[in-house]
Amino acid sequence: MKGSAVVKKLEAWQIDRIVEMAWEDRTPFDAILDQFGITEAETIALMRNQMKASSWRMWRARVQGRATKHRARRGFEVGRHKCSRQKYITHNKISKRS
Repeated sequence: MKGSAVVKKLEAWQIDRIVEMAWEDRTPFDAILDQFGITEAETIALMRNQMKASSWRMWRARVQGRATKHRARRGFEVGRHKCSRQKYITHNKISKRS
């Protein structure tokens, strides 16, 4: 699916949150898939669509091959994929689970 098609089916707050999660080093692509239902490839396409070319190249170089962005490649076990500010972010499904 093309990045523009992904953007069309998401609301502005969802796109902002996906971009924020994608920039976080310790948030795996699986967390974005769990929360928003978009794959790693769709996330990459969305990031490319939402960012300036130079910013996208910098981000892509950072995440490509990064173990923390891929749950299966992590060398440590994390019980939850959650940033320290997550409970304060609205519209976040994970923070509202009991």
